[in-house]
Amino acid sequence: MTLINHLTTTLRDDKGMSTVEYAMGSLAAAALAAVLYGVINAPAVVSAIEGIITDALSSAP
Repeated sequence: MTLINHLTTTLRDDKGMSTVEYAMGSLAAAALAAVLYGVINAPAVVSAIEGIITDALSSAP
């Protein structure tokens, strides 16, 4: 096998692609989780959630 044929075969090989796809998916999920964590911990969101819970607990059925 010549060097050109070997390089062509090696570069066209899809082995390991699913691993890269899982890694990219995991990275995207972690980034989304970090953004959502930041939004949920914002003071305006925390006070809004506390207000909703307080209203729900104080109202009589």
